[in-house]
Amino acid sequence: LFRLTMKRLSSTSHSSVDSKEMKKFQLLAHKWWDEEGEYSALHSMNDIRVPFIRDTLLNMGRNYHLGNPLSGVKILDVGCGGGLLSEPLARLGASVTGIDPLEDNIRTADQHKSFDPVLDKRIEYKSCSLEEIVEESMETFDVIVASEVVEHVADLEMFINCCSQVLKPGGSLFITTINKTQLSYVLGVVVAEKIIGIVPEGTHEWEKFVPPEELERLLESNGFSVKTVNGMLYNPLSGSWSWMENTSINYAMHAVKLAAREQPSPTDELSEMESKKHSATAGAAE
Repeated sequence: LFRLTMKRLSSTSHSSVDSKEMKKFQLLAHKWWDEEGEYSALHSMNDIRVPFIRDTLLNMGRNYHLGNPLSGVKILDVGCGGGLLSEPLARLGASVTGIDPLEDNIRTADQHKSFDPVLDKRIEYKSCSLEEIVEESMETFDVIVASEVVEHVADLEMFINCCSQVLKPGGSLFITTINKTQLSYVLGVVVAEKIIGIVPEGTHEWEKFVPPEELERLLESNGFSVKTVNGMLYNPLSGSWSWMENTSINYAMHAVKLAAREQPSPTDELSEMESKKHSATAGAAE
């Protein structure tokens, strides 16, 4: 099945990378590490997304290495940009591969990690798309992180399918993104981009925002089990992020790739539908 999917992916010129999105980010590639600049909100997001990833993995029963809690964990950071998330994950001991289709982003990320010999050993950056590494990386990674990425991809289903292929069974996928609501349009586009300018204008297209229900459906149809969905809130006055129950603006999701034997087969699903139908008609007959 994997091979067939791979052939299908490679035989078309179809890609999850959106060239319009690439042009937007190219202009900002040198600004990734300016904590007060266009990416300040992503810098401060590390205060909640890094502990979320670390604590979720430790709670799944990982052996704790003092000082290096993620030692031995292979992480793929998809759409890594300048390495804002790759670096703190590597500092926790993980072995991180960061990929981004934009060469300028990878150049910036490479240059920044080179200042720290420990990070230099633990992180490898590649300028490529996710689908370009699928064949060489089948079931290679323990963890995939796609933070603030899915709202920029051209084909979300293909993207999730590729994530499933490069993740080991039982592996974790962490996603942070923006919901598709009227509130997210007002706050995420109008206020953030046009009024207070914490995000460069044109960064987001509301049409590409993904509701958590849709993302959950896509993940489950590609062999994942969704474990957690948390709302996130950014306070532009304090420049800080916090967790909240409401997912109507930003949210984070953790999903686990099921082993093949745990995934429902089409016949299981059919028999489940049949039994539901049967119980419904039985209920009606009473």
